[in-house]
Amino acid sequence: MSKERIKQLIEDRTDQDGLTENGIHGVRMFRATQAIPCVPAVYEPSVVAIVSGSKEAVLDGHRFVYDDSKYLCCPMSMPVKAGTPNASVDDPLYGVFISLNQRVMTELSLEMENAEGALPVVKGGLRAQGIRLAKWDEGFTDALLRLLQLGKNPTDAAILGDARLRELYYAILQGEAGIFARQAFGAGNAIARSIAHVSSQLDAPISIDDMASRAGMSRAVFHRKFKQATTMAPIQFVKSMRLNNAAMKIAGGMTVNEAAIGVGYVSPSQFSREFKRMYGTSPRRWSDGHHGAIGGA
Repeated sequence: MSKERIKQLIEDRTDQDGLTENGIHGVRMFRATQAIPCVPAVYEPSVVAIVSGSKEAVLDGHRFVYDDSKYLCCPMSMPVKAGTPNASVDDPLYGVFISLNQRVMTELSLEMENAEGALPVVKGGLRAQGIRLAKWDEGFTDALLRLLQLGKNPTDAAILGDARLRELYYAILQGEAGIFARQAFGAGNAIARSIAHVSSQLDAPISIDDMASRAGMSRAVFHRKFKQATTMAPIQFVKSMRLNNAAMKIAGGMTVNEAAIGVGYVSPSQFSREFKRMYGTSPRRWSDGHHGAIGGA
């Protein structure tokens, strides 16, 4: 019943395809009524929940298909391919995208670890592979409904939004993806901090030695732990982040040269070579064939 109410709330407030603001910072609803193949995207720390239809995300060859039985949890910025291959006018996709605030998630993770009788303390680095699907449990469903109900009244959203969002974060940390998320947001996770730094500095020179140094690890240890957490070697991750961001910029109407410079490429020819190697076509042909096709949520 709660999922049906969530679906009705989203239907009532989305009158076009794409993302719709909900009045609460970091929470957006979305609708899709046409099939979109998986295209390059960058998932920022977030949870994506589908209440009608299904969605796909691909990370380094690993395919994640999710619907109203499981939501997607992505606690670190990840270069993915995402799409809605089965959406149609007769069977529209409805869902909600929730950004995960690093400060709040970290505070909650630490509070839960310190609270007597809470979840066991998580030790060691990330063991999962960048993305995790988690079962819609009662706590998550109820917290999401309570959050979305605030969107009816701007005053309610302004006064209660942060508290309801924190309640949803808590439900996520208690749920099936809880340990995975706590590993990313808990104190001492150098890999997650390294990824956050890379994501905010894509237009600047990035070296693996610098990433390892920031994480306080030797290059060899950093390489092993990074691949364990993301499935990708650090250099492959950085390249994928840059090229996926560039592909999204080009699809959004930016020129090829502007997109290349915006993600840190100095040489247009190098950018074109690496882009074609990853996507099988030149940036200009990509622009012609994918204008407006942005992976997004």
